[in-house]
Amino acid sequence: MSFFSVRVRRSARLIVFSSLMFSAFAAAQTCLTAADMDEPTRNALVSAAKKYFDMAARGDAASLKQNAIASLASDFGAIETAIKDNQANFSGAQANARLPFLLKAEGTAPLPKAEFLCGVFGAQGQTRDSAEFVIPNLPPGNYGVVILDVPTSKGANTVSFVLQQHGNDWKLGGFFARPAQVAGHDGNWFIEQARSYKSKGQNHNAWFYYMEGRDLLMPVPFMYTQLTDRLYDEMQTVKPADLPPSDLPSGGKTYKLTQLFPLAVGKDLDLVVKYQSADVSNTAQIFQDNAAVMKGLVTKYPELRDAFAGIVARAVEPSGRDYGSLLAMKDIK
Repeated sequence: MSFFSVRVRRSARLIVFSSLMFSAFAAAQTCLTAADMDEPTRNALVSAAKKYFDMAARGDAASLKQNAIASLASDFGAIETAIKDNQANFSGAQANARLPFLLKAEGTAPLPKAEFLCGVFGAQGQTRDSAEFVIPNLPPGNYGVVILDVPTSKGANTVSFVLQQHGNDWKLGGFFARPAQVAGHDGNWFIEQARSYKSKGQNHNAWFYYMEGRDLLMPVPFMYTQLTDRLYDEMQTVKPADLPPSDLPSGGKTYKLTQLFPLAVGKDLDLVVKYQSADVSNTAQIFQDNAAVMKGLVTKYPELRDAFAGIVARAVEPSGRDYGSLLAMKDIK
């Protein structure tokens, strides 16, 4: 199994591999910023990332697979899907590279937990130009992280690559394509909205908008900066005590909620709620249960009507099979 596991983001726009984790003070893990590495290495990382982006923009999944590390090439289906989904959007787009990072993991066995600290850290932690990468179960080797900003007619995007050095080549080890905007807004807009909800005492709305905004400001989910660290601390001040797992009484039943998170659908921002169900085969009954869960949520938290266009309720049975329903807020009565 690849140490890079791949999944699709909630908006179906993200392909990620499992995070990179390093021990904070272990000499076996080091990070070089662009200023620290030599020019040939810096140029090689950026050139490889742009080459792989061009392949993705052409829809050339076969060439990307040929240039991937063996563990990723053996399980390439999700990346092929992401390339297909994004090809029309990325075709002809100009990718601009940010300054790359070089992560070096020494040893003879995968690192169970590793943390790369890049750049200068101060007494209060991260500084403006620093970064931290957190990645579990990482085999020894040299890895490059290159983030590309890709403006398109449909909005801003980032496409990021994790590259692993094999001799003189940099092989594809991870691929991330994600929008920098959802529902017509960027991460900073969501953060400002979260602060506005906080000022009104609407902590549930604030929490979910902080979550969406911070997610948009992270080009890859295993990279942390001064901004994302500060936002994490800020959002803890509004974190509701009753987030799932929790019980929700509604319509004479009690539903065990397992997840609540925002989801952008077109130009709308919806709230997704998942809950436990013994069996979802009776879809007529599950539709009624879904409607009861939605009604129970807005009855308990009427503030949600101000922040979301609708609610998606998904009943999930122990096998993982689920059944979902979407209702606009105006139809939840």
